[in-house]
Amino acid sequence: MDYLLLVIGLALLLAGANYLVDSAVAIAKRAKISNFIIGLTIVGIGTSAPELFVSIQSALTGHGDIAIGNVVGSNIANLLLILGVTAIICPFTIEKETHRADIPFGIFAAVILTMFVNDKWNPGIEENTLSRLDGAVLLIIFISYMVFTLFTKAKNPQEAKEDMDNDSQSTLEGKKPLLLWGIAAVSLAALLFGGQLFLDSAINLARAWGLSEAVISITIVAIGTSLPELITSVVAACKNNPQLALGNVLGSNVFNILMILGVTSSIKPINMAGLNAVDFIVMTGAAVGTFIVTYTFKKKMFDRAEGIIFVFCYIAYTAYLLMR
Repeated sequence: MDYLLLVIGLALLLAGANYLVDSAVAIAKRAKISNFIIGLTIVGIGTSAPELFVSIQSALTGHGDIAIGNVVGSNIANLLLILGVTAIICPFTIEKETHRADIPFGIFAAVILTMFVNDKWNPGIEENTLSRLDGAVLLIIFISYMVFTLFTKAKNPQEAKEDMDNDSQSTLEGKKPLLLWGIAAVSLAALLFGGQLFLDSAINLARAWGLSEAVISITIVAIGTSLPELITSVVAACKNNPQLALGNVLGSNVFNILMILGVTSSIKPINMAGLNAVDFIVMTGAAVGTFIVTYTFKKKMFDRAEGIIFVFCYIAYTAYLLMR
């Protein structure tokens, strides 16, 4: 039954996130909000909704390992698994701006989280906790990042407009406002109920398998909540548009750390017991690896050989988790 509930919960999470974004975009367009703002905020935050709802519910119910493990595991899966598979399907170039700004900022976010969470590295501290102060700092960095992105995009308004026009499409455009608000409300309810169902069944499975909540969150929960990024990236690669996959993954990782854990730990401090420094080192190492691939084999290219190495690293890390 828990397997079935896990699948149902995940389906509700993914469907709820999809329709919440669609209805929010349609409502924003009716309110004459620009595509640029819609793409930068609603679409970006909406695609991280599954991770956000699972992490908040985990923290509120005292399952800190799942709250943080979900984000750490998602980021590792995004970089090693999703980018690796994308590169195997369709090798792609890494643009100059991505190499100079986006990838380094992703590394910075991973390092900041690692420093904030591993309190035991400081003498006299016996618990690893992501405090409200840590959450506030993460949110300040996130807002600063959004403002910086806004000004960067504004320097090339035509390119920004094209990107945001593509991002800000909705299948619900033209529908009546009452219907749109109804869909948004039902979608939000699906996210809340699906997140709780997914969380409860994942905890039950962890106990049944004799695995820790941390391992379950880094593997099953993380991959489940990363399905939107996985599907988007594979489809983009198959359509010879892998740059979309790279931007999707890098943006998602920053949102996961700064926005999701910032919001979650601001609501309630997160105590972490089952995760250890290795998990954060792997997450940071995966971000650094994405930077290194611009210098190995073909320069400024993410080629098949590197994709295979990334996928192999993910399999090796998963095997390590199961043996831990």
